[in-house]
Amino acid sequence: MSGGASGGRVRLEPWEDSALCLGLLRRVNSPEMTSHLGGPESEEQLLVRHRRYAELTGPGAGRMYRVVLPEGDEGDEGDEGHEGDQTAGSIGYWEREWRGESVYETGWAVLPPFQGRGIAAAAAREVARAAAAQHTHRYLHAYPSVGHPASNGVCRKAGFTLLGECEFEYPVGTMMRCNDWRLELWPPSSSPSLKSGAVRVRPEGARGTARPATTQPRMNDRTSRHFPRSA
Repeated sequence: MSGGASGGRVRLEPWEDSALCLGLLRRVNSPEMTSHLGGPESEEQLLVRHRRYAELTGPGAGRMYRVVLPEGDEGDEGDEGHEGDQTAGSIGYWEREWRGESVYETGWAVLPPFQGRGIAAAAAREVARAAAAQHTHRYLHAYPSVGHPASNGVCRKAGFTLLGECEFEYPVGTMMRCNDWRLELWPPSSSPSLKSGAVRVRPEGARGTARPATTQPRMNDRTSRHFPRSA
């Protein structure tokens, strides 16, 4: 599909206002996949989230994607997309304010039949390339729960650096302790450039407004109402 990104093992297809994308959103809204995020959302909340995903297309603002496996890659229970490709999950990046600067944040969800195969890390590397290509923000952050070792492992494998712990209000009224992982999209001595391959990734081995765990005052929940929840 035009506008997609490919990393060999996975392909990122832009989110659309379609039954396929809405069906994927419903599948990742299961109790199993939202246990670290306060549980499933209502159908009304899902429809609102689906529309926001489809509308996130402005220059530099970010983008949501389906994570697609090429035809012939083994897997089951995925949603079939174009030409028999399998939809393995979702990922995206979006703008947020973090500690006095504008950055990108990312979040993902990989369906259970496709977990444990390196798909989330491959998708995270691809979404980092997409974010770097916007030439907008130097850093991409991810904020998985400290109690979610799989998502923290994805950050490590995708080349993110662990900066420390922070707290998010998610859902509203509940504080969630998270790890702050950061990926530098281009080095400070260089201007962002598509030709130079702006993403700085180490080799292999969407949510609430946050505060450092011990310093900043509590702030209002923002990102979780507008963008993805990582699973």
